[in-house]
Amino acid sequence: MEPKKNVKADVGRNSSIYFSVGLALMLLLTNLAINYKTYDKAAIDIGMINMDDELEEEIPITEQLQTPPPPPPPPPAAPELIEVVKDDKEVVETVIESSESNQEVEIAKVEDVVVVEAPEEEIEVPFAVIENVPVFPGCEKENGNNAKKDCMSKKIAEFVNKRFNTELASELGLSGRQRINVIFKIDKTGSITSVQARAPHPGLEKEAQRVIGLLPKMQPGKQRGKAVTVPYSLPILFQVQD
Repeated sequence: MEPKKNVKADVGRNSSIYFSVGLALMLLLTNLAINYKTYDKAAIDIGMINMDDELEEEIPITEQLQTPPPPPPPPPAAPELIEVVKDDKEVVETVIESSESNQEVEIAKVEDVVVVEAPEEEIEVPFAVIENVPVFPGCEKENGNNAKKDCMSKKIAEFVNKRFNTELASELGLSGRQRINVIFKIDKTGSITSVQARAPHPGLEKEAQRVIGLLPKMQPGKQRGKAVTVPYSLPILFQVQD
């Protein structure tokens, strides 16, 4: 049986060329279709602008102000008459002595010069940060700075509680809980100085100052091996019995 198609005829021989040409034509048509524009052919009234009206501008008439001329300068003052005084008075001249020394002036020796020492500045160190706290009598055997602080606070509280007159508040007409804030200093000799008190009544302040003034002399506090002044604050609390 003979085949109906020609064996020499190859249909797919130029298929790639036909595909490329067709693809190029389709891209061209697509580009033309996207960029295609249509315009309305109807007449558009954009109006007419008359620029003549805009150019007409009314210029106001200005009047030039005439300033009056300045007043004439005052006439020159008459020269003062110079009185000639005869030089008959004798003038005593002041003789300025020379400050330079000579061989006849005695020069002070070094031994004759007295040097005055400047007063030593009083140094205050807070009680909370001092290196060696002041030692209250009876606290010498305590070991460590903190132990001596606790012993000192306990001894001062016991001393004040024994000697403070709590009945004074009732005599002054006070009632309830009373608080007295006392501030004093332990100087570099161990003595109590600068006692200040604040209380609800001046009578309580005087009593607090009296009791604090009775505190015994202590060993002074030291900072870097040197005796210094140490400020100390003490609150006094008590309840007035009705």
